[in-house]
Amino acid sequence: MQTLPRTPEEWVTLARSGPRPDQAPAMVKVIYRLWLVAFTLKMLGSTWDMSWHFKWLRDTAAPPHILNTVGTVMVVALVLYQARFSVGVDKLAKRLMVLGTAIFLIAIPIDILNHEINGLDITAWSLSHALLYLGTALMLLGCARGYWISTPPGRIRTIVSAALWGFFLENVLFPSQHQEYGTLSLEAWRNGTPTAEHDLLKFAADQIGRPIDDVAVQGFALPVDSWVYPAWMAGAALLTLVAARHFIGARFTATAIAGGYLAYRAVAWLMLTGTAFPPSLPPFFLFAGAVAIDLVFLAFAYTRSKDLIPSDRPSSATIAPSVTTRASGPGLTAAAAAAVFGAALATGAVAAAAWLQGIVIGTPPIYWPAFAYGAIALAVCWLTLTLTTRKHA
Repeated sequence: MQTLPRTPEEWVTLARSGPRPDQAPAMVKVIYRLWLVAFTLKMLGSTWDMSWHFKWLRDTAAPPHILNTVGTVMVVALVLYQARFSVGVDKLAKRLMVLGTAIFLIAIPIDILNHEINGLDITAWSLSHALLYLGTALMLLGCARGYWISTPPGRIRTIVSAALWGFFLENVLFPSQHQEYGTLSLEAWRNGTPTAEHDLLKFAADQIGRPIDDVAVQGFALPVDSWVYPAWMAGAALLTLVAARHFIGARFTATAIAGGYLAYRAVAWLMLTGTAFPPSLPPFFLFAGAVAIDLVFLAFAYTRSKDLIPSDRPSSATIAPSVTTRASGPGLTAAAAAAVFGAALATGAVAAAAWLQGIVIGTPPIYWPAFAYGAIALAVCWLTLTLTTRKHA
């Protein structure tokens, strides 16, 4: 860090002209620390935002939106700087960052316009929201790759990469929180102690031309079919953990990421309920699937071959080289067996744990056969990911 500027004037010069070669390694550290701060702000804002929307009417200038916006502004500034001066990125990382940021920024006015036209539109599963999730996902993939190729191998790189994939998992699971908050919101209404303000319930009921009754509140709290939640958990959340395990390669990567995410949700639950905001039902059952994924990887002894995941060879901090030589991936038979067996085992573990959680603390409504839909999607994507990375080995 000794090569970094010491005066405001020197920082302005660095911002305008980019880092000198001797400053590049230190700037990479600074930049990716700022990425962590930015996504922490975005995650906190998103968590607060979901609970907020189950209590009050939507407001574009609400505090959760402002907190999220601060993180977004930081991300945009970092992407512009890294794209301009190629600091800590290669072509692929840069393209993912820029594309993700562009999609996210385009989605913001679309989402605001959607709310103005369609009113409440609280569901997290709307198309305008999907663009926000897609943009965030691409930003994170670019960030994860850029950090990996510009940082020497070691424990710090593994931990930070796991944190980035934890943010990715939170982004993937954000829409499913609608059911996790909605289930308790509907239950509170039926118990005569609604957590939503009267104005919010009336607005939701007026949109479908009904009084504030059970039908209106259920339509507000649980607007999607019960098959969506289990299929998404198996087909999207578990796939994220598989991808993270492929990317990082460390033992029990999936377990650590899922455990960290669930610990965050537990702390957020305490903070939200402690400040009179609506609570949720965190998907603690996901942990069982994460453990199963790691056990499958250990059992099939995967070697780390990657496309988005370059080799461990140290690279330049300013402009990293393209993907380097890697060890061969698993054979086709082993890859297919791992994907099919792993998807079945992980999804079965999640379904069993969800059944147990339903008895202990509850879960959102679950159409149990939908776990099979998610398992099929998981197996196909797991195998595709393995073969794609092996092809580029």
